[in-house]
Amino acid sequence: MQKDLFLFTPPFTQLNTPYPATAYIKGFLNTKEIDSYQMDLGIEVILELFSAAGMTKVFDYALDQNSILNNNSQRIYALKDHYIKPLDGIISFLQGHNDTFARQICTDHFLPQASRFDQVDDLEWAFGNMGMQDKAKHLATLYLEDLSDFIVDCVDDNFGFSRYAERLGMSANSFDELYTELLQPLSYIDEIAISILEKKLKDIQPKLVVMSVPFPGNLYSGLRSCQYIKNHFPDTKIAMGGGFPNTELRSVKDARVFEFVDFICLDDGELPLELVSDYVLNTSSKSMGELELKRTFVLDNGVVTYKNNATRSDYKQLQIGTPDYSDLLLDQYISVIEVANPMHSLWSDGRWNKLTMAHGCYWGKCTFCDISLDYISLYEPIAANVLVDRMEQLIEQTGEQGFHFVDEAAPPALMRSVALEILKRNLTVTWWTNIRFEKNFTQDLCHLLKASGCIAISGGLEVASDRLLKLIDKGVTVEQVAQVTRNLTAAGIMVHSYLMYGYPTQTIQETIDSLEMTRQLFELGVIQSGFWHQFALTAHSPVGRNTEDYGITPHLKEIGFANNDVQFTDSTGIDHSIFSNGLKKSLFNFMHGIGFDMSLQEWFDFDIPETTIAAYYIEDCLNKEIFRSIKTNSKVVYLGNLPLIAPCKKIKKGKEVTYLDLVFHDKTSSFQIEIPEDQGNWLIDQLELLQPTNKISTFSQIKASYESKFNPFEPFWYSEEMEILRANGLLVL
Repeated sequence: MQKDLFLFTPPFTQLNTPYPATAYIKGFLNTKEIDSYQMDLGIEVILELFSAAGMTKVFDYALDQNSILNNNSQRIYALKDHYIKPLDGIISFLQGHNDTFARQICTDHFLPQASRFDQVDDLEWAFGNMGMQDKAKHLATLYLEDLSDFIVDCVDDNFGFSRYAERLGMSANSFDELYTELLQPLSYIDEIAISILEKKLKDIQPKLVVMSVPFPGNLYSGLRSCQYIKNHFPDTKIAMGGGFPNTELRSVKDARVFEFVDFICLDDGELPLELVSDYVLNTSSKSMGELELKRTFVLDNGVVTYKNNATRSDYKQLQIGTPDYSDLLLDQYISVIEVANPMHSLWSDGRWNKLTMAHGCYWGKCTFCDISLDYISLYEPIAANVLVDRMEQLIEQTGEQGFHFVDEAAPPALMRSVALEILKRNLTVTWWTNIRFEKNFTQDLCHLLKASGCIAISGGLEVASDRLLKLIDKGVTVEQVAQVTRNLTAAGIMVHSYLMYGYPTQTIQETIDSLEMTRQLFELGVIQSGFWHQFALTAHSPVGRNTEDYGITPHLKEIGFANNDVQFTDSTGIDHSIFSNGLKKSLFNFMHGIGFDMSLQEWFDFDIPETTIAAYYIEDCLNKEIFRSIKTNSKVVYLGNLPLIAPCKKIKKGKEVTYLDLVFHDKTSSFQIEIPEDQGNWLIDQLELLQPTNKISTFSQIKASYESKFNPFEPFWYSEEMEILRANGLLVL
């Protein structure tokens, strides 16, 4: 099975779905007829490690090393037979097989329990409404995490399900520590990864290995893999790309990095990789100095050199092809539920096809974001019909109808077009994405998105303070966020909010007021999930590039390797980390619908100021009347069913007039309107034309049609009967 290119993601990213970078690249290479094979090394290591045979070896190794020291690990070792016996069945269950096993998993005393089960008393509360399958997945996840704790304590302290030796990759301004670690003997996990990699390389015999490193937690293991390739396949060239080099390695100078790789490609990888491939496969007689490359670091005469001398332009999104998930073990990924949070489970439970609606961010202004980098700043949307074509191709290829659009912020106009295209093709899909909570997410648009299969939305409320939102240049207000999240929730779309504390110049009062805003949003039910994170300064953000404008002093170091996260001192002198536990504890309770009547002080073990936010602030925001005049070019769509029709007679001003009694049935209920016969016949014709399978009409076209037969349109459009219809599927977009 020889292939020219071998693409792989090193351990570890996600258990439930492949990280999409290699699938994106393979899809592009297909358009160039370049043979490639892809592999998620992480999931293959996990499957070998977390098997009855693999875990037996782990326990034996730990005993040989005399490393079973703490009480928790001693308990797990004492119960090792009970951990090993169900392991293969547990993995199979988490892969989506043998659903009936859930009943056994949920019975008392089936799974052995160590420290991860200390929270088990909360399960009935957490999973009472989520069902047995989810409860079983959560228990099985705790069981695997017990085994993971044993590995960390007794075998390899760098191990983690979604990262490996992450500390070595995070803010590694110098390559020294990482390089020293790479000169040490292989770890237990390294040995497993290298043995799997070796078999694959011998089978494929590639000329070029392409490694995608998305996160700091992939870096060490990735370089370990490259080290092995260099030592045992010296003629094979290695290119590295992905999220980590794109953000962290833009200033790399240390020549030792090129003992492991030959090329480091930045930003959109299609053209850089094509040029590297052409060199390796066709023109390798050229010297490095002669090469035409795009955004690529090489080692030229012992010096790290950035080459961006190719004159060709990057490919448009239309040209890069559909992601190709072939070669990956799609039926062997493991769905886990780590915490009882329905939104968090979307990241870890179930396999999602990953696509992007638009390259970059249509807003591109948030001051904490890396907006100076191409992956944010170069905004290019994909046409809706092309995107839905790709969805259909992925459904056929993978058998999965779930999609995670991995946009920085999906643009509402494009989301509308994609939703209409999905409905036009009568597809049944499930999808979710990330947005800005901006005013264009009207109630009607949210209902359209739901009808097309959107189940959840995540977005940044960030600091929940209008002053700080303005400083961030988020382009929204707390009032807007409240109204948009209400629209989404009312349409049946789950809402997750990213929350931030510790933004430069943020005061203690603003942190407490942000918490109060968040409390009210959860209490009113317009947000169902959230996550607090402390502000991190990055070198490529507006704050990082103009620190003096934001009242902070960066602690700069000499850069030889990675450069992204920057330590700093805030002029306020506040230690924002002290708020972490209280913010997260309160949020956990709010997500479960409790703690709203507690004072904010009760979440903290130190004195905090009283909030200045009025008790009904968010409720007042939601009660404000929002009148938006209808634009003449607004699209009008009818999502409901056509009515059952019965003529009826009414006496109006002494005359008998024929009306139509229209009865509309939807999936759960029905409603009825009566309308004069001539207007009723016109309306029925229009509703048929307005269904999304037909050509979309505009408001001005409908108005013109009505007024060609009847009186002015507005009194009819705003009549009680039409208001009922507007509330039941007649949308203006």
